[in-house]
Amino acid sequence: MKKQHLEDLLKQMTIDEKIGQLSQLATPFFKGSTESGKITGPLEQLNISDDLVKNTGSVLGASGAKEIRNIQEQHLKDHRLSIPLLFMSDIIHGYETIFPVPLGIGSSWDIELAEKSAEIAAKESAVSGIHVTFAPMVDLVRDPRWGRVMESTGEDSYLNSEFAKAQVRGFQGEDLTKDLHRLAACVKHFAAYGAAEAGRDYNTVNMSERQLREIYLPAFQAALDAGSKLVMTSFNTVDGIPATGNKKLMRDILRDEWGFDGVTITDWGALKELIPHGVAEDESEAAYKAIQAGVDIEMMTTCYPDHLKNLIENKEVEEELLNDAVRRILQLKNELGLFENPYRGLSEENEEKVILNEEHRKVAKELAAKSCVLLQNNNNTLPINTSQKVALIGPFAENNDILGPWSWKGNKDIAVTLTKGIEKRLNNKNQFIVAKGSEIESITKEQLQNAISAAEQSDIIVLALGEHSDMSGEAGSRSNIKLPDAQLQLVDEIYQLGKPTVAVLFNGRPLDLHGVFDKTDAVLEAWFPGTEGGTAITEILYGDVNPSGKLSMSFPYSVGQVPVYYNHYNTGRPQGASDAQVRYVSQFLDIPNEPLFPFGYGLSYTTFSYQNMRLSAPGITPDDTLQVKITVKNTGKIAGDETVQLYVRDMVGEVVRPLKELKGFKKIHLKPQEEMDVTFELTEKQLRYYHSDLNYDSDNGKFEVYVGPNSKEVHTLSFTLTK
Repeated sequence: MKKQHLEDLLKQMTIDEKIGQLSQLATPFFKGSTESGKITGPLEQLNISDDLVKNTGSVLGASGAKEIRNIQEQHLKDHRLSIPLLFMSDIIHGYETIFPVPLGIGSSWDIELAEKSAEIAAKESAVSGIHVTFAPMVDLVRDPRWGRVMESTGEDSYLNSEFAKAQVRGFQGEDLTKDLHRLAACVKHFAAYGAAEAGRDYNTVNMSERQLREIYLPAFQAALDAGSKLVMTSFNTVDGIPATGNKKLMRDILRDEWGFDGVTITDWGALKELIPHGVAEDESEAAYKAIQAGVDIEMMTTCYPDHLKNLIENKEVEEELLNDAVRRILQLKNELGLFENPYRGLSEENEEKVILNEEHRKVAKELAAKSCVLLQNNNNTLPINTSQKVALIGPFAENNDILGPWSWKGNKDIAVTLTKGIEKRLNNKNQFIVAKGSEIESITKEQLQNAISAAEQSDIIVLALGEHSDMSGEAGSRSNIKLPDAQLQLVDEIYQLGKPTVAVLFNGRPLDLHGVFDKTDAVLEAWFPGTEGGTAITEILYGDVNPSGKLSMSFPYSVGQVPVYYNHYNTGRPQGASDAQVRYVSQFLDIPNEPLFPFGYGLSYTTFSYQNMRLSAPGITPDDTLQVKITVKNTGKIAGDETVQLYVRDMVGEVVRPLKELKGFKKIHLKPQEEMDVTFELTEKQLRYYHSDLNYDSDNGKFEVYVGPNSKEVHTLSFTLTK
């Protein structure tokens, strides 16, 4: 539909029809849905009228080609102007083919494979009738107490930005109108949701605008640069004002400064939450503040339909604000081609061919394997030799709760458990014995005895440990981020046997691993690995795949360190300062300052050496490019992948600068004894940051550049910038 036709359509709409476009309701409200009429509990309290349902512009949570076709058909009959519905859902890390949770995907450091996973998720969703996914989540995370860290790709703004762009490309492709196998992306949560105080979900966020712009906004801007069609507001405050009613954030920065002309949408119920936040007296004021801030769609509350008309008629809100919002929504529907084809992409016949097909499961297995991070491998305990008899023990030995808390359409019954993976791998079933050992949060004497018996019969023990999915994700904040006591007891009892022991971890956050890493020989972080998790982990355990994952979020030594992250600032009394007394420096008296496992860390079954780091020049100007080279060699006996990481430090800034900042990385594959020169390029633009006056610029002076396998073990050289 041409732009003029959209304007003509807008002129035909009544004010109620316009406001309806700004409303999003859940599936049960709509005729044709399998849940039609099942309005109970909180949904019933919304008092949704039939007229509002007829005028509503978008649907939350519908799925399946048949259901969505039925809802759309009925809606087109009931709507006076036959404006099609938008169907939106949470397709976070897969539709029915479930990939690892995003924190796991982040640990793959594989941008291309992340994009491929988003493309597959889009393909399965689109054939089922969905138009918009509420992804990617690009919130930067530093506090593992927050359950939603599993939905982020980590603690670094550069790495998050690279994944944000990749996922938007994967979801949307190059042309949404022509490519019916793609979805519109909705980047979330704008902004700084990941900085909630104490890691408590929905809690206050308090930071300077300089920190907001430098650390928390870059991944959003990257997603928008990649073309994300929608932005979702966050639940939290930003500088004392909830994001959903924050004019500076949503209109001044997002729309005016960045030029975003796409659709904005609240998170579930967030518009009405302006009232308990204490910035709106009632729903009318909440509607006023949100529309002034530039919020287009209200999800699952009725402040707009109940009050916006009166606000406009009373001249408190200009109708042009409403018109602008409707234009953006109609334009999105137009870009998706819904006016010409309201059943865009959906096909009951193709659902069976596309969803969970072998190609998709193969990619899920590959990404699950690349997401696994080998944290410890004392005495080369891994890989397991097929001649060794294995005891698989623990609550996740046969548990299919490995998809993660945001696997909305994932089917646990078809998820490959670790038991199934190992059974399929081994020809000789006598080499494998299984015992539960404990539940996730409880243990019995009988379970423990069975576990010890199984362990005594084995040559090597694999402990399958972790959190159940409800222990992370939204509203999954935890103050204690160790494994539950029952599992720590199980580990301790097995440790007493003195046999080689491997811990495989299924979880959605970095954990305090005391009681695990110190009582096992090898630790493999598998996250919630998705549909093919058991197969992928088995291939790593038996050496069919060499692990290559690197942490995208630091693992704390203790929860008392939190937040602990690699790119922190120095202090005036840094630990180790030569001119300070030992006590009077910035440190803990009872634990180290450093995390247990740092950002970028991950082991392999082979070893790599880094040598002969060199720079192309001693310094650069704004017109130069500095080449940073290093020779990396596979010094082991098997081929392996290595992620070579580049960091920079501005030694003297106008404001304090981080001790290290990731500026680039390259994944390389080396055969045994093969070596490769890895080259990075640095420009003056990469050295810029937000100064105290929010000017984005670089400083003259000395810089240090670091290259290594993680943020801690690095080679270092210096250069100068002269402007």
